[in-house]
Amino acid sequence: MLRRVLLGLVFGLLATPAFAANIFIVVDISEQRMWVAVDGAPTHSFDVSTGRKGYETPTGRYDVTRMYRKYHSKKYDGAPMPYSIFFHGGYAIHGTTDLKNLGSIASHGCVRLHPDNAQALFDLVKQVGAENTTIRVMS
Repeated sequence: MLRRVLLGLVFGLLATPAFAANIFIVVDISEQRMWVAVDGAPTHSFDVSTGRKGYETPTGRYDVTRMYRKYHSKKYDGAPMPYSIFFHGGYAIHGTTDLKNLGSIASHGCVRLHPDNAQALFDLVKQVGAENTTIRVMS
């Protein structure tokens, strides 16, 4: 219950003029869950995998820095990262083939989604605009 209240507060703060944007993405590391809101209205909720010990996903508020429909990791042996939405250096939200680990801590720090969900999110951000998207990662 407290977690939902906190998420409501985060969405409320992001909807204020100081944080004006059209898409709000909240990644909750402790819940291994992502919530997406468009103009303050919740639209999606996805299971995710975030960084395991030694590869923690950075917390904070981020803007989208770049996007690639098809991308392969330069750091991890060319691992596929479809529908990548980069938000902090080499950290991105992207699709994964490791579906069995969605909902649990398993990545090298990126936020991994089911490929269908990654595509839906990518298409939404592309449509509304990366410049109108805010990503909040919380522990």
